[in-house]
Amino acid sequence: VFVIFLRQNTKQFMMRKKTMKTGFDFNIMVVGHSGLGKSTLVNTLFKSQVSRKSTGWARDEKIPKTIEIKSVSHVIEEGGVKMKLTVVDTPGFGDQINNDNCWEPISKFINEQYEKFLKEEVNITRKKRIPDTRVHCCLYFISPTGHSLRQLDIEFMKRLSHSVNIIPVIAKADTLTVEERQEFKQRVRKELEMSGIEFYPQKEFDEDMEDKSDNDKIREAMPFAVVGSDKEYQVNGKRVLGRKTAWGIVEVENPNHCEFAQLRDFLIRSHLQDLKEVTHNIHYETYRAKRLNENGGLHPIPSSDTQESNL
Repeated sequence: VFVIFLRQNTKQFMMRKKTMKTGFDFNIMVVGHSGLGKSTLVNTLFKSQVSRKSTGWARDEKIPKTIEIKSVSHVIEEGGVKMKLTVVDTPGFGDQINNDNCWEPISKFINEQYEKFLKEEVNITRKKRIPDTRVHCCLYFISPTGHSLRQLDIEFMKRLSHSVNIIPVIAKADTLTVEERQEFKQRVRKELEMSGIEFYPQKEFDEDMEDKSDNDKIREAMPFAVVGSDKEYQVNGKRVLGRKTAWGIVEVENPNHCEFAQLRDFLIRSHLQDLKEVTHNIHYETYRAKRLNENGGLHPIPSSDTQESNL
């Protein structure tokens, strides 16, 4: 048993070592209507201008008639490890007078990335590293109404929860009192459960009792109530990211003020690899099986391109 354990851990160590050397992709999608601070939050999460504010829409600009999918990539290096982070923004979502079927362009985009990966996989001569543009995680921004989810929120999450990892977040949480925030979080969880919506980490993928116990704590903390800001202020002799209000500074990374730090650790530290694995082993495999059944098997595509893909 010890030998098997040692082999497994040696293999995991070698895989981690290789990942540290070559780097990896992480693709995050942000969805929510205008004015919820999506770009600001993503920039705060990764401490870099990875999501350009130009993807949003100023008041004097015309709201696009259709959802425009925009991607911005940025290579982040920390501790010798490179990560190619791609942020996929969806300006125009939920901003129309008629929002019927407004999730369709997003669903189409997610499936197109699975299709790209699948076509690379069935090449006779595959690349050593297939470029991974699949969406590993979708941050869904909920408006801090304090009341209930909009029908559009429920419809979107219900339709896409089986094809992508959805992580719901309450945006601009500083507009709610602590009591209002807790009540709203409970109400949102109850509405999601009643609607049969499984957000990440999904209960059905808990591997054992320890995994279930850890994930239950996370699920009970969701949706994370967050505040984003790229402005620094002086608080008790320290420079902190925050939002200035009439009654003081809301500190973004202070767990007593909001749950930004929890979301960041969850996304980037504790669950990043699992988000990628669930995407590959569950969502992508589901798509792949469906496509192969439809086509009676995809035919291999001849290719002379055998170069290793760049990060």
